[in-house]
Amino acid sequence: MATFVIAGAGLAGAKAAQALREEGFDGEIVLIGAEAERPYERPPLSKDYLQGRSEREKIYVHPPQWYADNDVDLRLGRRVTRIELGHHLVRLSDGSRQPYDKLLLATGAVPRRLPGPGYYLRTVEDSDALKERFATGAKVLIVGASWIGLETAAAARTAGCEVTVVEPEPTALNRVLGPELGDLFARLHARKGVHLRFGTAAAEITQTGVRLSSGERLTADLVVVGIGAAPEIWLARDAGLDVGHGILTDAALRTSHPDVFAAGDVAEHFHPVYGRRVRVEHWANALHGGPAAARSMLGQDVTHDPIPYFYTDQYELGMEFSGDVEGYDEVVYRGDPDKLEFIAYWLRGGRVVAGMNVNTWDVVDEIQALIRSGAVVDQKELPTG
Repeated sequence: MATFVIAGAGLAGAKAAQALREEGFDGEIVLIGAEAERPYERPPLSKDYLQGRSEREKIYVHPPQWYADNDVDLRLGRRVTRIELGHHLVRLSDGSRQPYDKLLLATGAVPRRLPGPGYYLRTVEDSDALKERFATGAKVLIVGASWIGLETAAAARTAGCEVTVVEPEPTALNRVLGPELGDLFARLHARKGVHLRFGTAAAEITQTGVRLSSGERLTADLVVVGIGAAPEIWLARDAGLDVGHGILTDAALRTSHPDVFAAGDVAEHFHPVYGRRVRVEHWANALHGGPAAARSMLGQDVTHDPIPYFYTDQYELGMEFSGDVEGYDEVVYRGDPDKLEFIAYWLRGGRVVAGMNVNTWDVVDEIQALIRSGAVVDQKELPTG
């Protein structure tokens, strides 16, 4: 009987285990997770759960009994520390060894850190700690106008905290959306009373706040750092697998070893639509990548090529984003950005490369079809929602 091992008990790993059983795999499944919590979804940690609008039980991927009912050996509170490709086994932090026939690496990413006593938002325990501090009306300083940074700022401000955001770029989300749409998010937060400090970096986190690169010091009760995440590629690298910005895979999520696969935040997979490898950290990639890897492990013909997708909720703004703005040369709007009801299209050479629908719904499929087609569009024909 074959044994499939999944290193990483997040959304991608849990969904891979589910897909294996749904596809009829009757061998042993070992799902190994470093956290003590059973697999859960991370987006609520900076959204509804952080704001106290969602119960804890709703964040989990499966009910507690699901793993036993589906004969999934869930091993929590331990991590894979070494892969021995030649022997087809992994070593665990508790000293045990686990053989495998196929191995899936779904180890995710970890927050990039700064020296000093900052808070980070990656785990449910992190979210619980911040929620508790926000409830006291703390003075909050957030390093990084990233998605995590802005969602955390919205949660803190909604809780009644005084909030300052420090960002070295000229506006919010500058690298992921460009200056026009990044500035829309900056204006939203400014209207809500968030103090925005662009064009300056946090040089040092102290017990009383931060020291900026200019030498100025800002005081705060707590500092939250949201400056991106780094994929956990060290296991793959040390085992001799090909790595780049993530673990390199083909479009079927196979690594450079035929019996090892990668999915979720850690995978840098070949994307046929873009003709290059991409690494996507967003929830949808884990949701769909885990099952795709499972089917690939079973020998099915798999092409993992979803258009990158992300969503956010900040104050009264709800948004879905599809695509990649890299290399865009024009932004076209449908609707009214001032009323926060619109669709923005990023174009390159007359072709749609990304789209963002704000408080406008049921248009994602149309936007993604335009991106996938690669066709030159008539701007007058772009969907308006």
